[in-house]
Amino acid sequence: MKRIDHENRVGVLFVCLGNICRSPMAEAVFRHRVIKAQLQELITIDSAGTGNWHTGKPPHEGTRRILDQYGISYEGQKARQVAGDDFTRFDYIVAMDGQNEQDLRTLASRADARIIKLMDLVPESLLKDVPDPYYTGNFEEVYDLLTAGCSALLELIRREKGL
Repeated sequence: MKRIDHENRVGVLFVCLGNICRSPMAEAVFRHRVIKAQLQELITIDSAGTGNWHTGKPPHEGTRRILDQYGISYEGQKARQVAGDDFTRFDYIVAMDGQNEQDLRTLASRADARIIKLMDLVPESLLKDVPDPYYTGNFEEVYDLLTAGCSALLELIRREKGL
């Protein structure tokens, strides 16, 4: 396996509206996949929200329930708002939907990071946005979408970064 030093770690930030449902679930699912691929020393993973309503709170109970069901850890996750330095600290900023993507592009004064919408990586998906389960209550659907999206993202990163 290719080894790179800490400063050259690949940074991935998942972003949704409040950082309690979709983006922390994506962070946990992606971290789980990265660990299974034995790439945890090479990839830094975090999540944030475009809004600050839930700052400091743990993931939503629906997110925790679905992650528990699949044996995926969310230990230590607390909601936070996207910060200006996120656009230089992370290589990939991954939006859960089109509105999040638009908000991120507005916030990014100088974006070194690549801003992408997760479901754009899954062209066969009928849904182009990850629906917000805070409103829909459908955490299982979100888990399925994030699983497909995170697999595609990991493959993209491995290909682009040579991991």
